[in-house]
Amino acid sequence: MAPDQTNLLQGTLHMMILKALALGELHGLGVSRRIEQITKGTFQVKPGSLFPALHRMEEEGWLESHWGESENNRRAKYYKLTGAGRRQLEAETKRWGRVALAITRTLEAS
Repeated sequence: MAPDQTNLLQGTLHMMILKALALGELHGLGVSRRIEQITKGTFQVKPGSLFPALHRMEEEGWLESHWGESENNRRAKYYKLTGAGRRQLEAETKRWGRVALAITRTLEAS
């Protein structure tokens, strides 16, 4: 792991995937690249974590998928948010906002 990379906190992977897909439809590895881009390289999601999470989220009804062709002409599964996925992103964003605020308050306590 590079010095400026960090392990994902438990419960953040789904939120980050949802946020990446809120910006537009992507194939699996595109989701990983977008998360790395959004976090300026702080988080890198490996395929062994990404694809099981995408599958779970599709089973939950948060994502839907279809097969298409990637930018390098390979067959790829593309994912996009459903209405339930948008609602889940909103709920998780609020929850993590509260957690981040509590942690910030703790660190700033004197």
